[in-house]
Amino acid sequence: MNPERSSLFLEVCHNNEAVILPLHSSIALFLLSYTECKWFQVYLVSDQPGSIEALAGCLPNSLAVSEVTRAEAPALVAACRLPAVLEPNRRFCRAGLAVVLRHIIQTTCCLEPERKDVSRWTKLCELDISSAVEDHLRNPTEKRLHPPAALLQLEHRLAEPVKVHNDDKLRRHKLQQQKNSDRNSQTPETQLKDPSLKNEYGLEMSAALAKLSLDEVSPVAATRERSDVRKVKTTELPELEHVFAEGLYFTLTDVVLLPCVHQYLISLQNHAPHILLQLPLLLRWYQRVQEVPGVRRATEDCGIVLFCPQVPQLSSTRADAPQYPQSKQESPAPPQEHFVGGPRPTLTKLQEHGIEAIFSPHPCPTWTLDWEILPAAVNPTEEVMKCQRAEKKIREPDDEFLRRATSGTDAQDLMIVPPGKHDSIRDNIL
Repeated sequence: MNPERSSLFLEVCHNNEAVILPLHSSIALFLLSYTECKWFQVYLVSDQPGSIEALAGCLPNSLAVSEVTRAEAPALVAACRLPAVLEPNRRFCRAGLAVVLRHIIQTTCCLEPERKDVSRWTKLCELDISSAVEDHLRNPTEKRLHPPAALLQLEHRLAEPVKVHNDDKLRRHKLQQQKNSDRNSQTPETQLKDPSLKNEYGLEMSAALAKLSLDEVSPVAATRERSDVRKVKTTELPELEHVFAEGLYFTLTDVVLLPCVHQYLISLQNHAPHILLQLPLLLRWYQRVQEVPGVRRATEDCGIVLFCPQVPQLSSTRADAPQYPQSKQESPAPPQEHFVGGPRPTLTKLQEHGIEAIFSPHPCPTWTLDWEILPAAVNPTEEVMKCQRAEKKIREPDDEFLRRATSGTDAQDLMIVPPGKHDSIRDNIL
């Protein structure tokens, strides 16, 4: 063992003469390949030799994989349920699928700080879905076949509206796209004028792919909604739809689910294709995950052949197939109400609660601090931020400083102001 690298131990099973890579081992290998993490020395633990040769098509070529028997495995690892990670000092061991996957993510984040782990589905990913798929694969031709409860839970989850931080802008932009789609006949000439109408996945997929690319511009960053869209109340905006398992963004949950769902869909396609009619959202998720940069490379590296499931005709739908309500975005647009306010119906909301806003002119519209001479840590323009947003964040402390400076002061007071602002402060006070 390499004394400077952690060791990852993965289980290999034998069924008669066949060598089988369990789902939890396949998930760990897929995550290593997707994150391009080479910090771990990978060991396949089995009772018989020859596992590496038998699984040559399922092992990523980018990883250094060795083989050990259960008797040769370190005592600390042998006492744990695989997968397990043994620290280089051989005194600390992490065991369990979720623990190991998070450790891989955290290790990758140390090497690649821009990558993040935001998954919260520990039990569902570590136990429920993988166990349900493995149980199904043992009896794929069972007569009374129904989707496992864990897969139905995921299907229902994918039908729920997505809640993300500051989703008001995305929902308004989605409403504007829907209005544009209704107004236009979707002719080729129209699509050339408005590229956003060509996106078959809609706003949600655009936002998701933009999040995955550091160089991508957000689909709502450069455009402002029309006035009729800005007048619509937040409660009447169309809901955002799931792109990935946890919402709009690709997370560790999707990495964990892909090998499981892939094996399950292959089995359904071969033995019970009518069950696919009960999982429309899961099928759509499976197709969207394939569009994520790096997924196809990682799956090919692990010997996972992605495919497009063939769903039977709707006429053959079974009576017990669950029906899901239509999305709110398909409902007709709500009637427009009288609107008073600016880019958001803020003033209308205040008036509804009996609050009347009073406007006053800005006391010093041309005065501002010289932010270039201040430390970068306090500069609002640091990190990635739109210019308009940065200007607003700069104006806030400028206004507060000016308010404090001009209230309760007279000509005899001594004031210390930033260099270059003496004349401006003096003029505003006097």
